[in-house]
Amino acid sequence: MLRPILFEMQAADPERAMNFYGTVFGWRFDKWPGTGVDYWTVNTGGAGEPGIDGGLSRRPGPPPGLDMPLNGFRCTVEVPSVDEYVGRVTAAGGALVLETTAVPGLGWLAYCADTEGNVIGLLQRDTGAGTTA
Repeated sequence: MLRPILFEMQAADPERAMNFYGTVFGWRFDKWPGTGVDYWTVNTGGAGEPGIDGGLSRRPGPPPGLDMPLNGFRCTVEVPSVDEYVGRVTAAGGALVLETTAVPGLGWLAYCADTEGNVIGLLQRDTGAGTTA
């Protein structure tokens, strides 16, 4: 089975995006050396931890529209508390675009937009989400 190994996102203002993701998730960004283009690697965790790392580049055109926030590529991040991280997103300048909803057997999922208009998913694992007692 093939698995994702990298995500990439774009930003009109890469410094603002790096500040946003660093503040919300603690991600680290490193300028990709020797390329002559605005590209940064995104480190989302330590070696041996589950998850993937990514890349950030300067957006070459207009951002995706928030009128259809679930179109296009998005990345979902597993968090310990959807409510806490929705709060972190909005405090860092992002926005909630789809209220928290139960995904039965999986957990609680909300979609937010970052400061660049990119949509990100927040997933809190809870196998009892959406089930009735």
